[in-house]
Amino acid sequence: MEFGFGPGDEEFRAEARAWLGEHLRGAAFAEAVGRGGPGSEHEGAAQRRAWERELGRGGWIGLGWGSGEGPGGVRAGPGAGLGAGSDAGPGVGPYGNRRATLTQQVVWAEEYARARAPGRYGHIGENLLAPTLLAHGTREQQDEFLPPIARGDALWCQGYSEPGAGSDLAGLRTAAVRDGDAYRVTGQKIWTSLAHEADWCFVLARTEAGSRGHRGISFLLVPMDQPGRIEVRPIRQLTGTSEFNEVFFDGAIARASHVVGGVGNGWRVAMGLLGFERGVSTLVQQIGFAQELEGVVREAVDSGAADDPVLRDRLVRQWAELRVMRWNALRTLGSSGGGADAGAPSVAKLLWGRWHQRLGELAMGVRGAAAAVGPADWSEGSPYELDALQRLFLFTRADTIYGGSDEIQRNIIAERVLGLPREAR
Repeated sequence: MEFGFGPGDEEFRAEARAWLGEHLRGAAFAEAVGRGGPGSEHEGAAQRRAWERELGRGGWIGLGWGSGEGPGGVRAGPGAGLGAGSDAGPGVGPYGNRRATLTQQVVWAEEYARARAPGRYGHIGENLLAPTLLAHGTREQQDEFLPPIARGDALWCQGYSEPGAGSDLAGLRTAAVRDGDAYRVTGQKIWTSLAHEADWCFVLARTEAGSRGHRGISFLLVPMDQPGRIEVRPIRQLTGTSEFNEVFFDGAIARASHVVGGVGNGWRVAMGLLGFERGVSTLVQQIGFAQELEGVVREAVDSGAADDPVLRDRLVRQWAELRVMRWNALRTLGSSGGGADAGAPSVAKLLWGRWHQRLGELAMGVRGAAAAVGPADWSEGSPYELDALQRLFLFTRADTIYGGSDEIQRNIIAERVLGLPREAR
């Protein structure tokens, strides 16, 4: 496969780069540049919410929705456009979004990350829920929920994990009971990113009493503004931040018309969503990784640590492995649209999770003993503060757990791809 981009893609790149440069230089958003990444998602909350609306006005949210090309358009098949790119212009999509080919979606993701644009508040709605609605939702659901996401007005969170059902969602116990034209949702979700900011939550719940395993689960869209019925409690992490939350549902209302994919089909819908999670956004993540690696290399050079041949070899290996991850992501997108190969999402997660952990460990190795202490002016009783490399190390300890633990990913590959016997339960 050829990994180049065509003339139309490069024109699109120039337009994206110019738009980002113009809008990030203005007084409204200049301070948000580089803020809001993993471990610092609390930074610049008001500015970043306004930035979502700015992206929406520019048509940059939902690239490719309805185009049928790639993760944004859902229906990509073998050979769908990751060789020489199409020369087609973006146009205007059905929800106020720009039309874009798969290669143009990749171009936008790359330019956004290179510009160090603010961490996205709307990622979950745009890159997880929207493709799921395009694949499994009704036309009425698409028309109701996609335009607010495309405008940057509606923020979403993901109600999957529970205290007794993390990576293995078959153990979930949150229940949804039919009550007229609605469902009443009762249960607890945990590790819910940005639930304290979200307007809506897509929730996996049991709609069939007494069901077990993957059966009897439905995918519901639940409004978060239900005082007395929904409580959000932040979880303070090692980094001192609290972008994750516990969410308690006590008879929360979800309309029956907001069940996606049909009652009892939630597991199939949820698995489809996890495939979209490893789509074009994986490339954005990798460019962020490259920027973090650059910071570690710069620290190694400035401190003289790079003179150590063993440490220098580790730096080179990190760089080489990141390039391999990029080619793997491009190959996966180009050959299957990011979802047809049952093992591809799991392979991607295994690759980046451990790679990012090793980068955090390498950052501490570059610093040496100084990595274990706070800033020079730190004193007893002062706020708990971390610099960028310390935050990187602490946050990456969770990389092999969240988003599906490494153990679960290996089981998926073994059982669904290689056909090995199922793990004893």
